[in-house]
Amino acid sequence: MSVRLGGPVFCQTNDLVELAKAHRKLGYRSAYCPSVSLDDKQRITEIEKAFKEADVVIAEVGVWVNIMDIDEGKRKQNLENVCRGLALADEIGALCCVDIAGSLNPERWDGPHPDNISQKAFDMTVDNVRYILNSVKPKRAKFVLEMMPWVIPDSPDSFLELINAINDPGFGVHLDPVNLINSPRRYYENAKLLEECFTKLGKWIVSCHAKDTKMTDQLTTHINEARPGTGNLDYRTYLRGLESLPQNPPLMIEHLSTEEEYTLAREYIMSVGKEIGISF
Repeated sequence: MSVRLGGPVFCQTNDLVELAKAHRKLGYRSAYCPSVSLDDKQRITEIEKAFKEADVVIAEVGVWVNIMDIDEGKRKQNLENVCRGLALADEIGALCCVDIAGSLNPERWDGPHPDNISQKAFDMTVDNVRYILNSVKPKRAKFVLEMMPWVIPDSPDSFLELINAINDPGFGVHLDPVNLINSPRRYYENAKLLEECFTKLGKWIVSCHAKDTKMTDQLTTHINEARPGTGNLDYRTYLRGLESLPQNPPLMIEHLSTEEEYTLAREYIMSVGKEIGISF
């Protein structure tokens, strides 16, 4: 029983074999896609070969842009950037290209807005995902959306609605349960939320993020991201759910500031895995 854990490595080298080995030295068997241009075909081939030989799966190519931008010109450019990201993921052997659905907030690309949970946002998202998949026609990689607290998909059911509406095998789920924890009820009942995610979305999950969630006593409600092990997320339920999936999606640690923080996060997740009989 195992889960493919991954995260950034603080290794200053241009040697791809050494870079891949640096992941394994930390106990990682998955990685974020190394920086490379879609036009650098030789480098792409070398990256794929080095990581495959080290048994390190390239989990995801992140393209963090607003494909729902209210500025039509920016929206079209952002869509093209995502298309290039998905094309890169497909060429390099990454599991997916990931973005969020976007936001109709005019001031912040991923900020809250009342229309982010509207039928308009849903229809735009369906159209955007179909455009991306029809443009790239990936053979290996999936295009996935990361769930968010104030943008669809913001629940397992809203994700299912998108999956059914898009109706394309090239579309998948990026599981980030911390982003779904947007209320005290979900905060305290996050094990139940995790189980619902795996029950309803399990077969579509391609890649996942590892964070934690911590609620303060400041009114009205303040829920912050935290380092794994310092919050309330039920990692036993999370790891058991991931281990149960036949596709073995990677679990990627993110959003920490220092190598020391990543080390602490990795050690915590591995310690929980050891307690429940899951290796990495």
